Amino acid sequence: MATDNFKRIESFTVDHTRLLRGLYVSRLDKLASGDEVTTFDVRMTEPRLHRPLPGAAMHTIEHLAATWLRNNPYWAQRILYWGPMGCRTGFYLLMQGNLKPEDILELMRGMFSFIADFEGEVPGVSEVECGNASYHDLPGAKVTAKEYLDEVLTGITAGQMTYPE
Repeated sequence: MATDNFKRIESFTVDHTRLLRGLYVSRLDKLASGDEVTTFDVRMTEPRLHRPLPGAAMHTIEHLAATWLRNNPYWAQRILYWGPMGCRTGFYLLMQGNLKPEDILELMRGMFSFIADFEGEVPGVSEVECGNASYHDLPGAKVTAKEYLDEVLTGITAGQMTYPE
């Protein structure tokens, strides 16, 4: 089936050749209930300059971030989804409400600090709990999280929170 008659997906309109590592609002949706959902683009690598994130490290980040977000006393009830981008350049975070990157900067800084400093057994990593329990890399996840925290979130600029036009 050809896609000529399909509406173009908004994320495909972003110029990925000019996209910086950052924290962006990918989209804002209004549900039939009237609730709003903000989809954040947590862009950890620049598509044209960096290799994709290592898969096993990304999987570990997914487990640690989802656990941390859903246990955050202030934000947990507004977290709808945390998951990887297929291109392996970052993650999507879906949250209830009409939010801006500035609204969740401290949440993201806390989460990536948690991952960078994590010690112990990664939550949900058993054959019963995870579809690919052997595909994890905690040391790689920690390094990746620390780089994003130090190089992006610590001194984030307006240009790293607004998609290029």
